[in-house]
Amino acid sequence: MKKKQIVLGTLLFFYTSQLWAQDVQQSQDMLAVERPNLYVQCEDTCQHIHGLDLSHYQGNVFWETVGDKTNMTYVYLKATEGGDRIDATFERNIEMAHRHGLKVGSYHFYRPLTDQQKQLKNFMSQCLLGEQDLIPMIDIESTGGLSTDVFCDSLFYFLDLVEEAYHQKPLLYTFRNFYNRHLAGKIDDYHLMVAMYTDDPPVLADDRDYTMWQYTAKGRIVGINGFVDKSRFMGKHNLREIRFKHH
Repeated sequence: MKKKQIVLGTLLFFYTSQLWAQDVQQSQDMLAVERPNLYVQCEDTCQHIHGLDLSHYQGNVFWETVGDKTNMTYVYLKATEGGDRIDATFERNIEMAHRHGLKVGSYHFYRPLTDQQKQLKNFMSQCLLGEQDLIPMIDIESTGGLSTDVFCDSLFYFLDLVEEAYHQKPLLYTFRNFYNRHLAGKIDDYHLMVAMYTDDPPVLADDRDYTMWQYTAKGRIVGINGFVDKSRFMGKHNLREIRFKHH
């Protein structure tokens, strides 16, 4: 009797273990579907020209990995903000990005209430002519509480100063809703990067063509811990259009 109980107990244990193993495997398979590889991104599955924009928020970037093991072609680095802020990582980032083969541009975060001449001087202290592969970019996200007309007067004066200093129009970066509310129909002569974090490219209120789309602020990439902003060129636009012209 005891032998039968032992045999039955062994068989029951074996059967239960098999079921448990199958459940574990099924759970792992489900997790693999629900949690895909975070580092397989749009740039790994399409033919668009992709790039990044970075600042001190990304911390210490492993540029040898970003440059050698990803499909990133270009990077815009935050240089300055307003009249006196300098990004703490800019100097290292621009040196290392060049060293590891990315095309590099620099950007300034525009503050409408800060003297434009002071902002230009701050930007030029970091965005040095000899270090640029791509035209300067101006990050436009706030009116500073000004009316649209007054804000635009302030912004356009600054853009003229930048163009005079660098002998070419800058690339303008802004969000779709901000563009529609304040800038639609007013900056047609500039290359434009539009930010909107959706599956489909944004359509602007004036239906204008734009050069680049920042499609996520939560991109993942080997070599950078945490989230990163990613962008890509639209349609037939390409890197040559925003190449820095060294006169």
